[in-house]
Amino acid sequence: MAAALSASQARDAWLQHLAHERRASPRTLEAYGFAAARYLAFLERHRGEPPSVADMAGVTPAEVRAWLAHLRSGDRPLSPRSLSQSLSAIRTFHRFLDRRLGAPNAAIALVRGPRVKPGAPRPVTEDQAAGLLAEPALDPDREGWEAARDEAVLTLLYGCGLRISEALGLKRSDAPLPETLRITGKGGKTRLVPVLPAVRAAVDGYLAEVPFVLDPDGPLFRARRGGALSPRHVQATVQVLRSRLGLPASATPHALRHSFATHLLGAGADLRSIQELLGHASLSTTQRYTEVDAAALLGAYNAAHPHA
Repeated sequence: MAAALSASQARDAWLQHLAHERRASPRTLEAYGFAAARYLAFLERHRGEPPSVADMAGVTPAEVRAWLAHLRSGDRPLSPRSLSQSLSAIRTFHRFLDRRLGAPNAAIALVRGPRVKPGAPRPVTEDQAAGLLAEPALDPDREGWEAARDEAVLTLLYGCGLRISEALGLKRSDAPLPETLRITGKGGKTRLVPVLPAVRAAVDGYLAEVPFVLDPDGPLFRARRGGALSPRHVQATVQVLRSRLGLPASATPHALRHSFATHLLGAGADLRSIQELLGHASLSTTQRYTEVDAAALLGAYNAAHPHA
């Protein structure tokens, strides 16, 4: 019976479920597995024996809060954001125990995580964005079509404010890009994004050089061997580019999306329009960009004013 399994065995089954059925990334699997291991180790110390699956149904909110307090006060205390992520992992584990192993625990939903204040986005400057977009073509070790591809992807992130998944979700039939692109983002929400001539030209340049015959319903952007380009490749590419340009670690692919919003705001665009362009469900998410713009304005004032 499932209830006779140890909680550690259930953890292994859960991670297999995440890897093979939910297609979770290796990074997610590592983080969730580590959080669950610490959770089960705490319960074993607290109860005096390794918990079984049946025992997990009886874990109380007080025990979960005690575990969070332990993480917050240990030799390497976790930040509120890390505590919140750990609690999210444990809730996912308990949902698996309920739905797959018949060990429901409704009490876990009563535990609230720490309040996490969203951090302000960290965009790159206009000059830094231009450098990231131009740098792929200067790499002597990369084939011309690959450089054109990387430039096209990064130009989509910065010129249209797309997420990596949205840019890589484009199909061959989407190009040549129209003046307005219909994008389906998080939660299946659809939005219309204007396409600048520079973005269209970058994608056309890639199509002119790509060595593969692209199926109309297949992915637009291809890897070196012809398969679909992965988000990890884009992230690794930007990591190399920012190192060559001397940019900080915050210069990530997603930072180009942040820069799209911040630079529009600085040029006078209103928040509601930026919300629509980014596909944010809530205006409060978009309002974080006002903090960035205000910080940049204050920085310019302090640098330029004679009495600053």
